[in-house]
Amino acid sequence: MISAKFLVPAVSCQHCVRAVTTDVSSLAGVQRVEVDLATKIVTVEHDQDLEAATIIAAIQEAGYDEVQRLEA
Repeated sequence: MISAKFLVPAVSCQHCVRAVTTDVSSLAGVQRVEVDLATKIVTVEHDQDLEAATIIAAIQEAGYDEVQRLEA
């Protein structure tokens, strides 16, 4: 299991949390998604085969264009 973190500056409400969680959770291999509104960080626990670019694309599909992967 791998944990990846992404900074998404535009998340600001529970609607944002639901949108990001729904889109990222729909990816094959995702085990858990946590969105922290205070820090604007999305944490994704996933299988090893899932690429960061795929997760970023799902966050962008949810409507959040500015996404930065944070190093562990």
